[in-house]
Amino acid sequence: MYDMKNLENLKTLGKESEKTMKAFWAFDQAALAEGAIPKKYKELMAIAVALTTQCPYCLEIHKDAAIKAGAAQEELAEVTMVSAVLRAGAAVVHGTHLMK
Repeated sequence: MYDMKNLENLKTLGKESEKTMKAFWAFDQAALAEGAIPKKYKELMAIAVALTTQCPYCLEIHKDAAIKAGAAQEELAEVTMVSAVLRAGAAVVHGTHLMK
């Protein structure tokens, strides 16, 4: 089901909903552009979110962008562990609702 070739269908989606896709891409570009937070850090944040939402497309796209922005393998490993601990932490703190 998850195949990077599916992203080619974004063109069709854009044709079928042109106004909203243009707005989405403008938002995407603005949010990930160099700013008060450097591009590399924004891409690492995007990877962390993609790991927690488990979006394979986002992982591939933002991994490549992070590396292009200067991210090292060590940073990719650390962002993986930060994402993992937050997912695990959410389960732990939600477990407090089970305690009496």
